[in-house]
Amino acid sequence: MSKKVISFFSFGFVLIIVGAIGKILEWEQATVILATGLVFETIAIIILAWGKINKNE
Repeated sequence: MSKKVISFFSFGFVLIIVGAIGKILEWEQATVILATGLVFETIAIIILAWGKINKNE
């Protein structure tokens, strides 16, 4: 995995954890934080998959 993928994955994971804690504590912006974390996780998966697809060609 490249450093970019690890960075996106790590940041997304942190946002998901903070969003989950926010949901428990009933923060108003917890859903936005969770969604942003999921977006970063999705970007990391897309970058990883794109790199695997390009190596196979």
